[in-house]
Amino acid sequence: MSKQASAPHLLDGKILGAAALDAFRKLDPRRLMRNPVIFVTEVVAALVTILWLREISTGAGAPFFSGQIALWLWFTVLFATFAEAVAEGRGKAQAASLRATRSDTHAKRYLDPINLGGLYQGVNALDLRVGDVVLVEAGDIIPSDGEIVEGVASVNESAITGESAPVIREAGGDRSAVTGGTTVLSDWIKVRVTAAPGSTFIDRMIALVEGAERQKTPNELALSILLAGMTLIFLIAVVTLWGLAGYSGTNVPVVVLVALLVTLIPTTIGGLLSAIGIAGMDRLIRFNVVATSGRSVEAAGDVDTLLLDKTGTITFGNRMATAFLPVAGVSEHDLAAAALASSLADETPEGRSIVALARVDFGAADPDFAGATPVIVRFAAQTRISGVDFPGHSIRKGAIDSILRHVGLPLEQTPPEFRKAVEMVASSGGTPLAVAGNGALLGVIHLKDIVKPSIKERFAALRAMGIRTVMVTGDNPVTAAAIASEAGVDDFLAEATPEDKLTYIRKEQIGGRLIAMCGDGTNDAPALAQADVGVAMQTGTQAAREAGNMVDLDSNPTKLIEIVEIGKQLLMTRGSLTTFSIANDVAKYFAILPALFVATYPQLGALNVMRLASPQSAILSAVIFNALIIVALIPLALKGVAYRPVGAAALLRRNLLVYGVGGLLLPFVGIKAIDIVVAALHLA
Repeated sequence: MSKQASAPHLLDGKILGAAALDAFRKLDPRRLMRNPVIFVTEVVAALVTILWLREISTGAGAPFFSGQIALWLWFTVLFATFAEAVAEGRGKAQAASLRATRSDTHAKRYLDPINLGGLYQGVNALDLRVGDVVLVEAGDIIPSDGEIVEGVASVNESAITGESAPVIREAGGDRSAVTGGTTVLSDWIKVRVTAAPGSTFIDRMIALVEGAERQKTPNELALSILLAGMTLIFLIAVVTLWGLAGYSGTNVPVVVLVALLVTLIPTTIGGLLSAIGIAGMDRLIRFNVVATSGRSVEAAGDVDTLLLDKTGTITFGNRMATAFLPVAGVSEHDLAAAALASSLADETPEGRSIVALARVDFGAADPDFAGATPVIVRFAAQTRISGVDFPGHSIRKGAIDSILRHVGLPLEQTPPEFRKAVEMVASSGGTPLAVAGNGALLGVIHLKDIVKPSIKERFAALRAMGIRTVMVTGDNPVTAAAIASEAGVDDFLAEATPEDKLTYIRKEQIGGRLIAMCGDGTNDAPALAQADVGVAMQTGTQAAREAGNMVDLDSNPTKLIEIVEIGKQLLMTRGSLTTFSIANDVAKYFAILPALFVATYPQLGALNVMRLASPQSAILSAVIFNALIIVALIPLALKGVAYRPVGAAALLRRNLLVYGVGGLLLPFVGIKAIDIVVAALHLA
């Protein structure tokens, strides 16, 4: 499982203090208009405040009662804005941590971005422009996002990923992208700047976690429309009650009517809706995933098919040596020693893995050159052979056909164990390399794509969640089938071109499925852009990161489990609290009205099951309960309803039982308890 990044505690004093101040700033009606329920509550609070001031000045009415109603209505609005401010405050704390990585960095910019062997000058990183090329040496901070155009280096990306282990970045391929704010630990690289000042990856992350670019998702907009409609319905209901009261000769004060309106409209979910969405994106950040929009977080909760690029996603991305398969008369140790000697000057990942396997697993020692200078035969694309010559020895390793040409043997005349080893490695999806010494075949090295640890178990967890996994690779079907079987995916797409990936995604989407795609290469960019949820690996190319709507800073493709869980948790939390809020309002309706109109309509006394002290006490108790319930639910809105991988029917039953029935019963208990206190203190 992916480790959750550290995050500010829910009750962090600094966050709560800043949120309390921000809650007052959010009282600006221009900002509250985006939340119709809370906006109506603020308008009502202002109206009651005006009525209270008039009662004080004229001495008419009940200013003590009106003042309490006004106070609790303002508290209701403040608690709603406070919930949003706390959620945003947690994001701002994350942003402050990210901003700390952006120091006033200096860069070594080449005067001529074409002639990279020429002069360079020291400049401020903020002065860099897209297309500039900078030299970054050991100990330097990479000044901006870019692509490595020359060199290879070990880079510390802990400022971005939180992981202390360095990574290798090199020119060419899918591991050439670097991020501003990370540090080169060894060697040097030349980086072409790809981001303008203020638009680097860290800048975008800061903007996202601070909430500056958060927009309401379609579900939020739909729910806002529903809540606005319910508010209108209850407004009509209250006006109707006012008319009935006037018709029957009952004098119902305006303060009571507007307070009744606030207790009946869905203020609970209206006050928490924004906080729920913000908290969902904040939970993603704490799992080291940055989403560019709330829409993608919600879509993740409904994903049912996941496409995974094989190289660098399911596998580590570099072929690694896993076995030495000698011919008859040659021991494994002798083959390992020959492979080691032929790979000492091979700086490719494959060459380094051969050296590591020979030394660690077989105890092979470096060859004794007897004081002579060895002749290194470096790998070339034309020969596909590398090796070494020293007194009494001539060792070569390379592609099967190249080594066979070197020793002058056709495949059918090679030793049977050699042919068997080549066939076994190829049929398992691996790559066979031949080793020869002094013109004779010594054996075969098995190179294979290494599947990431525990990934099979992770895919089983996805399957349990109803998500189908599909591996996408450019390999031939035999190799793809072998890797797919080892990784435990449900299906695979072999010899896939970027066009094939797009076609597959569009076909699935036409069938009504929501598709998530994980990838890290430039060739994955079109598919990442087309997918409903495109998760790009931080270690991937700039094109991939720009195309996706999420970036995984840990570059762990199985992180989608957490992404899906967070998406489902977001939808569940919103649905659960909406159910609770609506049930809550229905209960308050039947709890308050009998107490208000029992004097006019004695028959309503049969419905007055709570036996509230007085109509004034009923209204005040309901208003107080309405404000306090938002406070009580803020931690749940920020933390989210616990996700369990159960079916939709079971989930619906659970929500109706826990939040529906709970929302119906809690107002009766809460309002009665508050009514007892109000009556005892003679507050109404």
